[in-house]
Amino acid sequence: MGLIVQKFGGSSVANAERVFNVADIITKTYQEGNNVVVVVSAQGDTTDDLIEKAKEINPKASKREMDMLLTSGEQISASLLAMAIEKLGFPVVSLLGWQAGFQTSSAYGSARINNLVPDRIYKELDKRNIVIVTGFQGINKYRDMTTLGRGGSDTSAVAIAAVMHADRCQIFTDVEGVFTADPRKVPTARKLDVISYDEMLELASLGAQVLNNRSVEMAKKYNVELEVLSSLTRKPGTIVREVNEMEKLNVSGIAKDTNVAQFSIIGVPDRPGLAFRIFSKLGANDINVDIILQSIGRNGTKDISFTVASNNRAATSELLGDYIETLGASSIIYDENVAKVSVVGAGMESHPNIAAQVFEALYNANINIRMISTSEIKISVLIDQELADLAVRVLHDKFFSPDFTA
Repeated sequence: MGLIVQKFGGSSVANAERVFNVADIITKTYQEGNNVVVVVSAQGDTTDDLIEKAKEINPKASKREMDMLLTSGEQISASLLAMAIEKLGFPVVSLLGWQAGFQTSSAYGSARINNLVPDRIYKELDKRNIVIVTGFQGINKYRDMTTLGRGGSDTSAVAIAAVMHADRCQIFTDVEGVFTADPRKVPTARKLDVISYDEMLELASLGAQVLNNRSVEMAKKYNVELEVLSSLTRKPGTIVREVNEMEKLNVSGIAKDTNVAQFSIIGVPDRPGLAFRIFSKLGANDINVDIILQSIGRNGTKDISFTVASNNRAATSELLGDYIETLGASSIIYDENVAKVSVVGAGMESHPNIAAQVFEALYNANINIRMISTSEIKISVLIDQELADLAVRVLHDKFFSPDFTA
């Protein structure tokens, strides 16, 4: 008998037909002799709908009350799924995040899991119940409901698998696994059988929406092997785990991120400490900076450009606007019509020619590069947003053609 953790996203439980489809997957796993713990997201667009309802009442509602509202979405899907499993004749119980033992920080809307004490889950499994847990949520030290942020149900599932030493952690979505590019944009994209934690983390952080990056970080930390697969086709998916040297691909995937804003601070005095003052101020306000480019100092000044997530654009503008006189800069420019396109692969670090081939492919497509960022396993370029899909296609054609050589 094994312990299987299964997570189902909102599209997998979007309506009654899909709820019964998921119930069938769960009960078949149970009939194989396994203990089964299931984590569910809110149905379909429920979370977005709840956010819109809140805006109708109070556009400036407190984060605490927003968490009280948003946690209801997962409660609905968990109870409906439990009802479906009951109808199929199997023992089942649904639990809220706090009942399952999730203890979190007090950062409403983006809480972190401080601890997980799954005593109630163990008691229910001892009764041979299928256990359904609401994902994306927990309880803080004030006994308030909290949410883990977008994609938090993935993190909930991995946390359960890690703490309970599950034999398998399956993340069911509406896609068949992790692809070399978005198959909706690149018809030649192919599904990967295996991908490393590091590669998956980069792809998740760079715009691929298959897995939440926090869940991948946790899976790597606790060595939880994940399988990403579709609840609709029931085909084998993509395994996310440590990958040995022989299995490493030069390039594993191409990702696109349009949630990007570029800022340029023009005419900053060329003296030590100013970059520290700029980025420490942004960091103190929880604004994460990605690609950074600093020009060579001329005439006593330099320009500093960087990118942030688009949803941090307004906050960044306000902070820098209040700070421009203190910095002594001449102006601040921002541009949201940009996109970040990234080539990811654990085998890239031993093939320095990959970078040249990235730039060659973009040059041949007449795509201008604004900024570049590199690491051992990724090369990211900032380009005009309108050219992002083209860039993904030409890079995919370059690195996944049958005659490609590094």
